[in-house]
Amino acid sequence: QLQFVESGGGLVQPGGSLRLSCAASGFTLDYYAIGWFRQVPGKEREGVSCINKNGGSTNYVDSVKGRFTISRDNAKNTVYLQMNSLKPEDTAVYYCASRAAFCSGYQSEYDNWGQGTQVTVSS
Repeated sequence: QLQFVESGGGLVQPGGSLRLSCAASGFTLDYYAIGWFRQVPGKEREGVSCINKNGGSTNYVDSVKGRFTISRDNAKNTVYLQMNSLKPEDTAVYYCASRAAFCSGYQSEYDNWGQGTQVTVSS
């Protein structure tokens, strides 16, 4: 069974940092772009960042540029999202999902959604 498991979320004060992990099981990440998404109850899910299959191309939503960094370790079958300078508006459930080879702006093109990890930024 193909699935992702997200981890690393938690409660952090504004200005703090967290590193989220997206670990794949049942398949190798080598051939997939991986996207990070987030959702707040009552709002639409938002694309946060994506990394292409070889890690050579990444993208970020404007609100996290300069603060978040996506990376991948194919040997560990894991993608990471380093989140620095966190703000209360970053509070959400964060999900990862896969797409063949290259990133896309269409969430419907992503598969293997994980269960998510809660990130709460609050003092």
